[in-house]
Amino acid sequence: MASAAGTPAPPAGRRRCFAWIALAGLLLLAWLAGGGALVAVAQERRYTVAFANLTEEPGATLEGTGFTGREVRESFALAVRRYPIDLVFYDNHRDGQKALANAEDAVRRKVDLYIQYLDDPATNVKIGQSLRAAGIRALAINTPVPDAPLYTMDNRAAGRIAGEALSEYGAKNWRGLTTIGIVVGNLRAQEHRIPERAQGASEGLKRHLPAIKITALDTQGNPAQVGPLLAKLLATNSATKALVAAMDDASALAAKSALDSAGRLADGAIVGQGVDRSVHGGMNDRKEIDPSNRGSIVIGSVAFYLDRYGYEVLPIAMRMLRGETVPPRTVTSHRLISAANVFIEYPPYDMN
Repeated sequence: MASAAGTPAPPAGRRRCFAWIALAGLLLLAWLAGGGALVAVAQERRYTVAFANLTEEPGATLEGTGFTGREVRESFALAVRRYPIDLVFYDNHRDGQKALANAEDAVRRKVDLYIQYLDDPATNVKIGQSLRAAGIRALAINTPVPDAPLYTMDNRAAGRIAGEALSEYGAKNWRGLTTIGIVVGNLRAQEHRIPERAQGASEGLKRHLPAIKITALDTQGNPAQVGPLLAKLLATNSATKALVAAMDDASALAAKSALDSAGRLADGAIVGQGVDRSVHGGMNDRKEIDPSNRGSIVIGSVAFYLDRYGYEVLPIAMRMLRGETVPPRTVTSHRLISAANVFIEYPPYDMN
């Protein structure tokens, strides 16, 4: 057969040969392009990033949860291994003067990015000014730094998740029975934004039970007050079911003990906030949130993931270092952790 131009077509074998040569050329180009990308990644410059933690004082807990600054720092130390970043750690000690001194030291070091975690808005303004003057970008955690992207928890959303879980439980299991809602914890702790958490919980409790009466029990930061306050309320509501939205896991456990002491375990359901090790653990720890403990009246806790902050914040930092645009505000993905999903979200450390 002749071609359209009248010249003989090459034999079929030769055409197949040309096709294979063309395909090999394309594959070679693709490999070279991929190899070039790999070389580019391998040759990406290293950055120096400062992380000024809220506090690393032993035993001091953060954000109205059971997590400590040591756990936050460890999450950064582990997460940074996947990035071309050299981390410089600072401890703000929850002190404005110390935080200012840390920022000054970072300016002298000429860091590429400063991650600020301090619950002091006025000091954050000063630090933001100092960093801008030095040409250093900032990334804030939980409390804003002017003109800096913010990674933050959403206390109102977290409270609402807890309240909705409780109201759904009550509507499903106690339909037609007298039921009250209880919001308990350090309700005036403005520095932890607990009032927002309590507001969200109250809103959530009405999600499936719009007529429910809600009582606030303020422990003023002392979980030992949960027992007396709850016992008094239970005594005046002897034939009532209780949906308890605790503002932290310590208060949730104290509420469970109070119901137990009153012989009212069957009348209560509790959701905490934080999901720290006090409510979950290994396969053999028998904690309240555990697949083998489905009868617990602590039906869940809302995750804040402070022990994973490094894994959430450093990707944002990396995008900033590469000159990419990042959202002005990124919010923690709060979710209810229960016996059904706890080992998915927090795999037990003693699982084979």
